[in-house]
Amino acid sequence: MSRALSYRPAPGSIPTQPGVYRFRDPKGRVVYVGKAKNLRARLSSYFQDIGNLHPRTATMVTTAASVEWTVVKTEVEALQLEYSWIKEFDPRFNVKYRDDKSYPWLAVTVGDEFPRVMVGRGAKRKGTRYFGPYSHAWAIRETVDLLLRVFPMRSCSNGVFKRSGQIGRPCLLGYIDKCVAPCVGNVTAEEHRAIVDDFCDFMAGHTAAFVRRVEKEMYAASDALDFEKAARLRDDLGALNKALEKQAVVLGDGTDADVIALAEDPLEVAVQIFYVRGGRIRGQRGWVADRVDEGGTAELVDDFLLQLYAGGDPDSIPREILVPALPPDHTTYEQLLSDIRGSRVAIRVPQRGDKKTLQETVAQNAAQSLALHKTKRASDLTTRNRALEEIQEALGLDEVPLRIECYDVSNLQGTEVVASMVVFEDGLARKSEYRRFVIRGVDGQNDVASMHEVITRRFRRLLEEQASSTETVTDSGPMLVDPETGRPRKFAYAPGLVVVDGGPPQVAAAQRALAEHGIVDIPVCGLAKRLEEVWLPDQEDPVIMPRSSEGLYLLQRVRDEAHRFAITHHRSRRSKSMVESVLDDVPGLGEVRRKTLLKHFGSLKKLREASVDEIALVPGIGPRTADAIKGAVAQASSKTGSTARGPVSINTATGEIEEG
Repeated sequence: MSRALSYRPAPGSIPTQPGVYRFRDPKGRVVYVGKAKNLRARLSSYFQDIGNLHPRTATMVTTAASVEWTVVKTEVEALQLEYSWIKEFDPRFNVKYRDDKSYPWLAVTVGDEFPRVMVGRGAKRKGTRYFGPYSHAWAIRETVDLLLRVFPMRSCSNGVFKRSGQIGRPCLLGYIDKCVAPCVGNVTAEEHRAIVDDFCDFMAGHTAAFVRRVEKEMYAASDALDFEKAARLRDDLGALNKALEKQAVVLGDGTDADVIALAEDPLEVAVQIFYVRGGRIRGQRGWVADRVDEGGTAELVDDFLLQLYAGGDPDSIPREILVPALPPDHTTYEQLLSDIRGSRVAIRVPQRGDKKTLQETVAQNAAQSLALHKTKRASDLTTRNRALEEIQEALGLDEVPLRIECYDVSNLQGTEVVASMVVFEDGLARKSEYRRFVIRGVDGQNDVASMHEVITRRFRRLLEEQASSTETVTDSGPMLVDPETGRPRKFAYAPGLVVVDGGPPQVAAAQRALAEHGIVDIPVCGLAKRLEEVWLPDQEDPVIMPRSSEGLYLLQRVRDEAHRFAITHHRSRRSKSMVESVLDDVPGLGEVRRKTLLKHFGSLKKLREASVDEIALVPGIGPRTADAIKGAVAQASSKTGSTARGPVSINTATGEIEEG
């Protein structure tokens, strides 16, 4: 507890007003962000007997080296500032709700001149309106297919849309009346957008008006003896009703609500949410997270609401949010969400009736999700902690390596030499931090020199980023987010351990690169493939970790991931260079069209297998050019086949080509 006491604020120096506080580690990184009605009371609770704190809270307090706070006027401002800081600093001790699967969204690109409807996954983009998420992609695709006959908006890709415009003929959907074909000018942009707006309103839950309108038009056509139009409208009405049948009616009063439920144990919590619009379930989503402190269900709901809704768009916030327990400051949340939505938002705990029954169903889904996650993870949390501790002990490190970076070099007989950097934080892959390098300062096949170059380039950037961040902020620690772009600085974080794929030569090269930049506090080790020996700088004998060691298993996973990432990059570059070299002598084929070909087919193998007609379909490639391309590829293949070469084999473990 002495470390926490060393930075404990002086008695009486902490204000009693509401505000937001940040704990920082010795390197100035923010490790935890929190809010409080009374800053003095809240912060004082951290500086008590270590035995009274939750284990993860105790770890946070002892990891931190300083604490700072910002006073605000209202609790709503505190909520907004807390959300902003969590997004900006990504503190490792804050609760992070991770999606328990990749959910499909129904997206409408309303920012385009001719908006497109599509089903996709992943992060949301600006200029796109989203509906869902949904449990299964096939279900929403069926619904969209039904609705396109009523709302015949564009659903094709940009390539198909442009090609149809160039040839003056719509695609199949235009001929079967599931698209009004704006690509060939059948409708104006304004007329197409009116269809898009109707589709969005229908998906948002405003369904009754459309059903009544179609019924009215159907009866009017029948009275006018236009039976063909009446039959078509009858089919449209059937499509609307069938689409509505796919969404179960759960609340008869047409309520718009998000129904939230939790399943928790001492280590983790699972959250499920049902999106109910117009009384029907429009989507479902789930998250899992590690528990941070000893807080109960109300505190967990508090954290979840902040991450889910703060910073969101008004359309995503319903009139009512049903939760298993009210957060401590639920009136503050209601005020914040009402301001974002522009109208009243209520947060309630259902007590009886259909809403209570529905929340029990959501709770059952959360319990099943947590059980499934536990089964998959198989005590992964404790296993990862043990693995990191074993690495610390085996390598004699001063602290647990919470951030591990691994480097690997890949080449084929000295050509297209590339390197990879992968990052594991808390024992899990952090793919957004992965980096690729093209080796430029080394001629031929020299893995040791290549390793020296990539380590030099990475840590030169580290020093530059640290210098830049120090210039930006001098009194409250380094700024790890670029103030101009709002994005994290790519190389600002120093690793707790550098792992290289190889033995003593590669380790010595990495250590020398660090020493040349004056970096002496970052440990380095190498993992040799054959005997899985761990090599340390300036040591004649390797460290032999037990085969059953979780620490060795983690190092192997890190090394194998770096190897996979490097191989993928190398294959991509090799394929591109082969395609470009084959196409160099094709008359009339410039750099732009070569890149278009490469993007379309992806590899020389696929280009070789394509017919002349398939090549001619690529934008900008006509029949004569396609014929020349096919001839050049065939000629290159015959030359390659007739060239005398040594024995060739494939390493089945890595997929690399090994030539004798």
